This record gives sequence, C-alpha cells and structure tokens, in this order.
Amino acid sequence: MAKIRAVDCHPFFEAVTEKASAMGVPVAMAVVNAEGHLIALERMDDAGFITPDIAYAKAYTVAAFRSMSPRFPDGLLIRRWFQERNPQMMVNASVMTGGKVVASGGSTPIFVGDELVGAYGVSGGTSEQDEVIGQHARGVVGWQSRAASD
Repeated sequence: MAKIRAVDCHPFFEAVTEKASAMGVPVAMAVVNAEGHLIALERMDDAGFITPDIAYAKAYTVAAFRSMSPRFPDGLLIRRWFQERNPQMMVNASVMTGGKVVASGGSTPIFVGDELVGAYGVSGGTSEQDEVIGQHARGVVGWQSRAASD
C-alpha cells in the first residue's frame, strides 16, 4: 500500500511557492492522505489568514469525493456537479463536516499507480490562479492526478 508522507510534500510546497511568487499571489497549500487526514500544511508570508483552512478543506473535499467516484477528478468538476444538481447539498455537506467541504480550483487527487494516496489544495488566489499554481507544482514533482489505468 502506497502512502504519502510529510517529507514528500516539501518539493511540492517549494514548487507552489516558486510559481505563486512569480505570479504575485501568496497562497497556502495543504496535502491530505486518501482518508482526508492532514499530512502537511504551509502558508506563504502575506497569504490571507484563512487560506490554510481553505487549502485543507479543498484537499479534504477532493479526497472524499474522488474516493467515492472516478467522475470527480478535481475540485472544479466537484463544484460544477453541485451547481448543476444540488447547490444546497454542498452547503449541507460543509456544515456536516465542520466546514471541510469546499469545491474549487486548485485541488486535485494524488495517485501512485492505481491507488489514491491523497489530495492537495492551494488557496489564496482566484480559483483559476490556484489551479494553475497547483498544476505547475504537480508537474514539477511528478504527482499523478489520475489512476494509471484511467
């Protein structure tokens, strides 16, 4: 069974910080395991005080929904799914989890082979900026966002 460790997050956080700095967007970043438990969290200087909570919630949401269905490859698709079907359900899910359900760009699952090992969340810019920063960092460290057999 593969797993993600805190030490595995450092290169990702460095790549996030590099890209976010180049874009002039201070962010926070979080990585959770496949069950949504926090592995690592970091906030850049000047990022908003709430951004770590949002980054964690984004990662948690992706881990939760991606483990339920391959239809949910990232936070943007989860957000679209709720908007089209039942926006109130997202509010209810957030309330039931103590605010840990936030569907937005900048959050994606992490796979090793066919195994979901976790998810990351980036928060501080717009949804689109967070997505660009996360995709860049994921590419730098070589994390896969889909199962190998997808």
